[in-house]
Amino acid sequence: MNAIPAPPGAALQPLRAIDAGVLEVAYYEAGPADASPVFLMHGFPYDIHSYVEIAPRLAARGCRVIVPYLRGYGPTRFLSAATPRSGEQAALGDDLRALMDALEIPRAVLAGYDWGGRAACVVAALWPERCSGLVSLNSYNIQDIAGAMRPDLPENEHRLWYQYFFHSERGRNALAADRRALCRLLWRLWSPSWDFDDATFAQSAPAFDNPDFVDVVIHSYRHRFGLVPGDPAYADIERRLAAQPPIRVPAITFDGTDDGVRPPASAAKHATQLSGPRSHRVVPGVGHNLPQEAPQAFADAVLELVERARSEGRGPASG
Repeated sequence: MNAIPAPPGAALQPLRAIDAGVLEVAYYEAGPADASPVFLMHGFPYDIHSYVEIAPRLAARGCRVIVPYLRGYGPTRFLSAATPRSGEQAALGDDLRALMDALEIPRAVLAGYDWGGRAACVVAALWPERCSGLVSLNSYNIQDIAGAMRPDLPENEHRLWYQYFFHSERGRNALAADRRALCRLLWRLWSPSWDFDDATFAQSAPAFDNPDFVDVVIHSYRHRFGLVPGDPAYADIERRLAAQPPIRVPAITFDGTDDGVRPPASAAKHATQLSGPRSHRVVPGVGHNLPQEAPQAFADAVLELVERARSEGRGPASG
């Protein structure tokens, strides 16, 4: 476990790094080492600063808070040049499990949105013994790749223009040519009520300078539609995810009323896949980056699950 320099403008620092699976994962950590562990997972195109207000709040309430940069973001690096730069959901979930192993954390509350929420959902579904509670934006966030070619309603399809753009080499070239401009546009479209300033975006933008960012992003948006093969190392995990496994751990799910990616879903819509104890909350005036737009609501949900795990004897001391 090593300390590494923080990116320019980073507020969550100092950063640490640890070899975990195929990655050297850069992450921020706060709180007592023997406290209830919580992993806070960011999405695309964001970074760990989605949790800049949440991490210290949780640490102050007695949590061990770990906020990692996903593969392709910030200082996180692949250990081998030969490893495919996959962005598939199986890879994201396995990265999270590998990080928990590397940090010797058997079980934790897993919280996230977008890609990070998907990683948390994958672990909660396939390895529920590792997850004492789940916080997830947009509820069940495991992709149904076999059904990816079934069209949605037109008013929902137009929100996914960026995904279809990334299916083409024109889209890849656009992301490579000016990743910051494209990502900032997505921030605006996905959170139309969030009046973020230049400094807020500048805090996260260096994360997109990772040399693997473009490859990982493009693979993610092509793989989820079955347009490119996945990394063979994750074939068994993808096979298990194709069954759309239920999530039975205690969960708190969110939708923001102003989410520009996925419109708010009713609690009943995902009842089949989320079959454990669950509370669903719709947050008015909030878009896709819910942790940074409504940090108190997100932090409160995490703490609720931490307290539930403690009361049921599923905290860190129970192994």
